[in-house]
Amino acid sequence: MVRTPRNWCPGATYHVTARGNRKQELFHDDNDRKKYLTYVQKTKDKYPFTIHAYCLMSNHIHLLIETHDVPLEKIIRTLHTRYAVYFNKKYDYVGHVFQGRYGSNKIDTPSYFIRASRYIHHNPVEAKLTVQHGAYPWSSYPFYIHSIDNPLLSKERTLNYFPAPQVTLYKEYVEKEEEKKESVKNPIKK
Repeated sequence: MVRTPRNWCPGATYHVTARGNRKQELFHDDNDRKKYLTYVQKTKDKYPFTIHAYCLMSNHIHLLIETHDVPLEKIIRTLHTRYAVYFNKKYDYVGHVFQGRYGSNKIDTPSYFIRASRYIHHNPVEAKLTVQHGAYPWSSYPFYIHSIDNPLLSKERTLNYFPAPQVTLYKEYVEKEEEKKESVKNPIKK
């Protein structure tokens, strides 16, 4: 069956999610997570794009990605094919690593962009993997709050939505207690 092509235009931003096949783990150890991020960089080198936020959970990933001149579909296919080959070879597995097609929601407003960023960075706390947002090492969030450079990450757009002191206000926004859940379209169900 032929898949319906995804809508894409240069410069569009998306919240991308992908889950392990049958909800299984995508990462068995820290070396797997490091390898995934290495493949993000290699894919970015080949097909330039901008990452505004990311989070690697045990069985799924989140990327806040802005495309440039290459369709998102080609970027994610390249990234996930590389990782799947590595993962299957390392663990002597066969078959699919990722469950179906990746999910992508187009970010169409500044408020949606910043809510998606918060959602991605809040994910490890929500999943009870950590109690402190900045303590989870497989998220882009520590690079924001500790003002550390990361070649994968562009923080400028996110922080520009906040007045000075930008990092402090972004941290407060991400870590504040929610009175009601902010709606972010997310195809990953825990």
